Amino acid sequence: MEMNGEFVIDANQASVWAALNDPDVLKACLPGCEVMERTSDNSFEASMSAKIGPVKAKFQSEMTLEDVQAPVSYVITGQGKGGAAGFAKGRARVVLTEVSEGTKLNYDVEMQVGGKLAQIGSRLVSGAARKIADQFFVRFAEQFASANDSAHG
Repeated sequence: MEMNGEFVIDANQASVWAALNDPDVLKACLPGCEVMERTSDNSFEASMSAKIGPVKAKFQSEMTLEDVQAPVSYVITGQGKGGAAGFAKGRARVVLTEVSEGTKLNYDVEMQVGGKLAQIGSRLVSGAARKIADQFFVRFAEQFASANDSAHG
């Protein structure tokens, strides 16, 4: 399954890059995320709950940042294990570009699922993944809107 998208964030590239590498920001923005901890300079462990169609699961995930070109791009790879629900693994390339409105964030995701998740159908899984990604980026952009409001207020 593949997904991609772009968002323009009202903040400079350095601020967006810093937020993309901040476990507290990532935890706050990722729907269902209960734990997000940095385990080394380029790796994180996370725990999140997700409901995809009839399957509800708690995923334990490990993510690694690769090909880091600060403050422009990186590739994040990860695998989440959801017990009986199955697993999800994938990689996402994230690229930041300065634009007049702030910073444009492009992402390209490749993902595979197995177990019960694979059995419920790719349309349901891809729809749920798209919804999680959209919610993440809306919340991520809101982090900067509230920071800008407090800076200007």
